[in-house]
Amino acid sequence: MNLKSLIEQFLKFGVVGAIAFVIDYGILMLLSQVVGWDPVPSSAVSFTVSVVFNYFVSMRYVFTRREDLSRRREFAIFVILSVIGLGINSVCIWAGTQALGDGAIAVTATKVVATVVVALWNFWSRKRWLEAK
Repeated sequence: MNLKSLIEQFLKFGVVGAIAFVIDYGILMLLSQVVGWDPVPSSAVSFTVSVVFNYFVSMRYVFTRREDLSRRREFAIFVILSVIGLGINSVCIWAGTQALGDGAIAVTATKVVATVVVALWNFWSRKRWLEAK
């Protein structure tokens, strides 16, 4: 893959990720700030909903599907990689809220950092294990 194609793919990944972030962030803030849940389980729920959206959209528009993987296996790998991302996300949310508190601004700042870290993991891992070579 040449650099131009890689940049185009990363930009598509970014658009899908931005939409997934809005879904993730919206649910996180609803659960943690309106419903009153703790931010860590709130982020787990919001992250999970965004992963389902992300699978369908990114495997259709961002990554080239591997023909040697069934849809079931592809989804299983996607989920495993996402669970690792969820672990990274949860550690980031926990560490950030421990350091900054659990108010709306602190949760937002923490979520932005977590999103960047998890986005880098997601792009690399999906290219590595899900995309056709």
